[in-house]
Amino acid sequence: MVILEAIFRIMELFGIHWAPLNVPLQRRLQTLAAGCWFVIMAFGGFMMWILTAYLIFFTSYWWLTLIYILWIKTLDKDTCEEGGRKSEWVRSWTWWRYFRDYFPVKLERVSFMDLDPKRNYLFCCFPHGMLCTGPFVAFGTNYGGFKEFFPNHKRMIMTLGQHFDAPFFREMVFGLGGCKASAKSIEHVLDEPHGGNIGILMVGGATEAFYCRPGQYKIILNKRKGFIKCALKSGSPLVPVFSFGETDVFDQVDNPEGSWVRSLQEWLKNYIGIAPAIPVGRGFFQYNFGLVPRRRPVTTVVGRPMEIPKIQNPTPEQVDEIHAKFKQCLIDLFEEQKRTYLKDAENVKLEIL
Repeated sequence: MVILEAIFRIMELFGIHWAPLNVPLQRRLQTLAAGCWFVIMAFGGFMMWILTAYLIFFTSYWWLTLIYILWIKTLDKDTCEEGGRKSEWVRSWTWWRYFRDYFPVKLERVSFMDLDPKRNYLFCCFPHGMLCTGPFVAFGTNYGGFKEFFPNHKRMIMTLGQHFDAPFFREMVFGLGGCKASAKSIEHVLDEPHGGNIGILMVGGATEAFYCRPGQYKIILNKRKGFIKCALKSGSPLVPVFSFGETDVFDQVDNPEGSWVRSLQEWLKNYIGIAPAIPVGRGFFQYNFGLVPRRRPVTTVVGRPMEIPKIQNPTPEQVDEIHAKFKQCLIDLFEEQKRTYLKDAENVKLEIL
């Protein structure tokens, strides 16, 4: 123990701040859960493709793996746009509870009026952050408080279509309530005739990850209007949702617009469909760098539903009108709640791109 402490002190001379040796086991498990979550969500699809190749070329299970791939590409290829297939078992993994408590993540709502169980809603979430920490816990798991606030509704989380192409990894995404973030998928969720569905959509998408920096709230909305059109077709209310603290859990390598780093990131995003931001977090045993998110509180606040008319074939002017109203609702939610959840709130502004 004395030798380890001496080593840590020497390393601190180089600017590395180590975690104390006497950190309780509970917090160690929380850190482990947070680190594993990032690695799996960021690289899980790629890792599962490697596992699939191994099973096909180096094991006797190659035939089962090929049958599974064939099933994905034929009988199961449309499931991601038809409501998915959630698993309460996956949503209830103890791992998610440790992950929630690491930050911690909390779910709050502005209006305490119950949502109409006979209607469908579209929750429009901001900001994306590096990996949607707040919405992931609040809506993807059974530890975020969704059931307590919205007991009469089922939630479907709209996410990247690439997740449903990756063998094995896709099953966890499905289990968490994942669906493809496409117009067809959103309309399927909102067209449920008996109501009771909530679509969870990160409107700014993965591109918002490029603007993820502590204390900065820069979101992409001005040109994102497809979700408005989907909601108008069904007449489903739009609900602004904002995660305060989402951008504080990671910093990232400097990538100003016009730099070679940003140009490379944009090129890769257009090619693979995923925003390859380079996160700067902490490590398992030190606080300076690594892929573990920083221990910062994140509060996901659900705003008041915004009623919209049902228009089967909305004109661009009608879409623009509803878009402007929604944009103002989101700004109002941010300004109303920021003093509760942010430090130095008066100097924190919401910038909409």
